[in-house]
Amino acid sequence: MLQQARQLLQSYFGYSAFRSGQEQAISQVLEGENTICVMPTGGGKSICYQIPALVLPGMTVVISPLISLMKDQVDTLLEAGVPAAYINSSLSAVEVRETMEAARQGEYKLLYIAPERLESSAFIEELKEMPIPLVAVDEAHCISQWGHDFRPSYRQIQRFTENLPQHPVVLALTATATPKVREDICRLLKIDESNTVITGFERENLSFSVVQGQDRFAFIKEYLAKNGKEAGIIYAATRKAVDQLYDKLKRSNMAVSRYHAGMSDEERASEQERFLTDQSAVMIATNAFGMGIDKSNIRYVVHYQLPKNMESYYQEAGRAGRDGLASECILLYSPQDVQTQRFLIDQSLERERIPRELEKLQLMIDYCHTESCLQSYIIKYFGDEALEPCGRCSNCTDSRAVVDVTKEAQMVLSCVIRMGQRYGKSITAQVLTGSKNKKIAEFDFHTLSTYGIMKEKSAKDVTNFIDFLISQELIGVGHGTYPTIFVTSKGKEVLLGEQQVARKEAVQTKQIAADDPLFEELRSLRKTLADEAGVPPFVIFSDRTLKDMCLRLPQTEEEFLAVSGVGRNKFEKYGTAFIETIAAFCEEHPERERDSMTVLAPAVPKKKVLGQSHLETYELHQQQLTTFEIAEKRELAVSTIENHLLQCAEEGKDIELSLIVPESDWPLLEEAIEEEGREQLKPIKERVPEKITYGMIKAFLTIGLPENAGAKEK
Repeated sequence: MLQQARQLLQSYFGYSAFRSGQEQAISQVLEGENTICVMPTGGGKSICYQIPALVLPGMTVVISPLISLMKDQVDTLLEAGVPAAYINSSLSAVEVRETMEAARQGEYKLLYIAPERLESSAFIEELKEMPIPLVAVDEAHCISQWGHDFRPSYRQIQRFTENLPQHPVVLALTATATPKVREDICRLLKIDESNTVITGFERENLSFSVVQGQDRFAFIKEYLAKNGKEAGIIYAATRKAVDQLYDKLKRSNMAVSRYHAGMSDEERASEQERFLTDQSAVMIATNAFGMGIDKSNIRYVVHYQLPKNMESYYQEAGRAGRDGLASECILLYSPQDVQTQRFLIDQSLERERIPRELEKLQLMIDYCHTESCLQSYIIKYFGDEALEPCGRCSNCTDSRAVVDVTKEAQMVLSCVIRMGQRYGKSITAQVLTGSKNKKIAEFDFHTLSTYGIMKEKSAKDVTNFIDFLISQELIGVGHGTYPTIFVTSKGKEVLLGEQQVARKEAVQTKQIAADDPLFEELRSLRKTLADEAGVPPFVIFSDRTLKDMCLRLPQTEEEFLAVSGVGRNKFEKYGTAFIETIAAFCEEHPERERDSMTVLAPAVPKKKVLGQSHLETYELHQQQLTTFEIAEKRELAVSTIENHLLQCAEEGKDIELSLIVPESDWPLLEEAIEEEGREQLKPIKERVPEKITYGMIKAFLTIGLPENAGAKEK
């Protein structure tokens, strides 16, 4: 059955091999073993039940708490040619009945359901009539009270599976489970702990950063300006923060959406649709409200405020880079956020759970202050093996200069004390910068010795510096009706000259990826096709698949099927449009080279092994066939044959130029090269007849004229 599973992976999903852990999990499921699978977000958990669903007779039931994720996954499966459906609260009663009737008729291989459905005995009775060989439990940490998102309805799953006549295999899947939570999952779903598949918690394509003591909005605005073409999520802790940030960015003419529980169902659905279909590049959402989406091309996740625990943070941050491409996870930390989270924990939980959640919050705070590798901190939290420093996070790569700011810190601390430690940071900054604000005069602050001692700076810069001093615990924040600041015991040591204060230069925002004009053209085509099909663009092809096309430049069916993530069904739907776009781009940009190590990867089982196709072309070349004759014989494009022969020439094989470029065209090429030089192909192409292809020009330049042809010295 594993061989069949591998063939299905290629034909439906376009991948030639399983990722780490997938094959082990699939093998255990197919052998009838209840299994728990712990993989990081983007690690390919869904394949672990989608492939068995295609192998096993009957219909697999997938239990998922995230309504929007169900829709995304079903859309993706349908595009790949896999019959699937979902049932949740977004459907009307009529739609539910129609879906259940189709399921009874055996029309689906996968049926996604919300866990709350299991509280309906009538619904369970209907499912009993259907052949269900496998129940997949997504977000399985929700079953544990030790998990960060406990759902009581998950406790119905064990009773449900035991009542099904076939006693289906149970596969539990999660990305964020500590050892204690994994133990709970196994106990409650009757999974032997020896059937645990863990692939590790490290996300090698993600770089983590913590930014402290900076103007958060200014940072966000600059970051979005540099990465406007990329999709990203910004998480905030409260609805108010989401709305404020959304309004500010909209006023700055940025394409943003928002999502929180205070909006109507219609508003949330509309905003999410805009984000999924790339009408808006940025989604601003609350941490508290789960964004269950399968959008694979999210290039960054920014936490505008501190999350409540590491499980929430890693799950939310992990929505970046699900396609495996390099992506960023940035946490903008301010000590004030700690009080916000403490308030939210106190308001939302039963009393007995509060101490445990406060302990988790402290570990999240420790993460923000650690000077060691951030990725290593995360994986240790989840009980994984300690790693070498990742070399990617802000702590591993920090090369910013360190500046002594002890004198400036003493100015601020002295001012706070002289103001009676009863005011906020905004008015303190105004005093330090010598503001003429009426309130300053009313309180006689203009008579203080610290009034105007930082007048060379703006009030905004000084407020930012106060945030830095708060992050260093030199200034504390009192949370009454109005937040006030005071000097801590550590701050008093600085005032007395017993401690120095050093500050690193401000973190500079980065551009995530260099522009590639072909990628942008393919992204635009994908958007057009997605709009026509009524699905999000990433459902057509992921960014990773588009990047692979940019490397391989496929011009034929064989080459296009070799692209990672292209299955037969998608080739038949979209292959021609993408091949034509790539071919047109290559005509206009002859300098664009294929990646010789990837262009000839095998497309489907039974194809030749990687890199061997050019040797078959070479055998025919040795039989004195021209490129046109070889192309006709092999049913490949002439450009492909030309590239094969150029690859052979680079490998040192004897290539006969006249079989690629007719001798009658040699003088024309010599003259054009003499006039235009050898550096660029396009000027040469413009001087020769249209029948002379870019491949012929490259061959002429690469191989050169035979000695007996009286070639000029190159």
